[in-house]
Amino acid sequence: MSLTRRTLLASSAAALAAPALAQTQGKVVVIGGGFGGASAARFLHKMGFDVTLIEPNAQYISCPFSNAVIAGLRDLSQQTFTYAALERQGIRLVRQMASKIDNSVRRVTLADGVMISYDRLVLAPGIDLNFEALPGYDEAASNLMPHAWKAGAQTLLLRQQLEAMSDGGTVIISAPANPFRCPPGPYERASLIAWYLKNHKPKSKLLILDAKDAFSKQSLFTAAWKEIYGDRVEWIGLSGGGKVTEVKAKEKIFITEFGEHKADVGNVIPPQRAGKIAISAGVADQTGWCPIDPVTFEAKLAPNIHVIGDACVGGGMPKSAFSANAQAKACAQAVAALLRGDAPTEPKLVNTCYSLVKPDYGISVAGVYAPARGLLADVQGAGGVSAANASASVRAAEAQYAEGWYKTITQEVFG
Repeated sequence: MSLTRRTLLASSAAALAAPALAQTQGKVVVIGGGFGGASAARFLHKMGFDVTLIEPNAQYISCPFSNAVIAGLRDLSQQTFTYAALERQGIRLVRQMASKIDNSVRRVTLADGVMISYDRLVLAPGIDLNFEALPGYDEAASNLMPHAWKAGAQTLLLRQQLEAMSDGGTVIISAPANPFRCPPGPYERASLIAWYLKNHKPKSKLLILDAKDAFSKQSLFTAAWKEIYGDRVEWIGLSGGGKVTEVKAKEKIFITEFGEHKADVGNVIPPQRAGKIAISAGVADQTGWCPIDPVTFEAKLAPNIHVIGDACVGGGMPKSAFSANAQAKACAQAVAALLRGDAPTEPKLVNTCYSLVKPDYGISVAGVYAPARGLLADVQGAGGVSAANASASVRAAEAQYAEGWYKTITQEVFG
């Protein structure tokens, strides 16, 4: 695990330190200013390309560490970043929504009707919540039972509901089937909410209703829950009747095939799909996600459009901020090669997902990925998870590594 971290920091520092090339022929438009899109824009501009970043929001509120905001451990301001550094670098920032992509003429139409042409387009639209997939749960219902799966107002709403709940109440989290953004996220959230309950509402309990029988870092999470939170946390998987088939938002009721569960605070994490612009551009398939060439990240359904981050079909690579940043770097290299008429090289990508079980208790999973059989596949024998039965000092060190990773990546992307 330490080798992975050193490799990440060294490669990031080297890429940022590389001198910018003279202006290179080729216009690149990037849609989406998250960890993937902002990274792609910065690296392509550094390589000398004319880059336009289309992002309607003046600030980016990050999901990593937002579970700590819900638990009262962080302020939302610590999750909030601007694009000032990208503009200082010379990237053209367009603060509008992209409303249409006409790939036949390589042109993006903005909400105000202005059109921007491109030679290559990088899509990093993130996710949209699939409100049609779970009966009873739509955008209006999320104001009663927040999803908090897009950081910002929903994060604060869930935190406020926890603070207002009487001691002795029940918190219920529903987790969706794969794939979805941040596979360990629901279980880190459950852990930190349990930490909050233990310290502030000790008579309360938390129930996780899951549409899966297995989840990321499962044995590490469940062992930690038993050790730290006792019977305060209960998890019900798919085979035990954990799949939520309907919700009644006003009553805060979760309905499964086995019965109903009433919550005092309900957190619904619904099924997801690629961001709307990817769907309308025709680069998503029937699954709602975007299949890509694993070498270039070019969409399999549309030439000259590359898709990175949560929206793409990443094979074995999970949907995470770390993944999006790594994919952005590989995609930028591929786009540069294609625009120069060179053959792209096959990437080898790394991802590490950190999770906090409590403020001083971290666990992680790391993987290495390479193109194989048309997908990004796990490199056998590389990566791994935190050791079981590690000492308290090791868990505390992992929590510090998580904080260090977050500072490093946000500085690289937005600083």
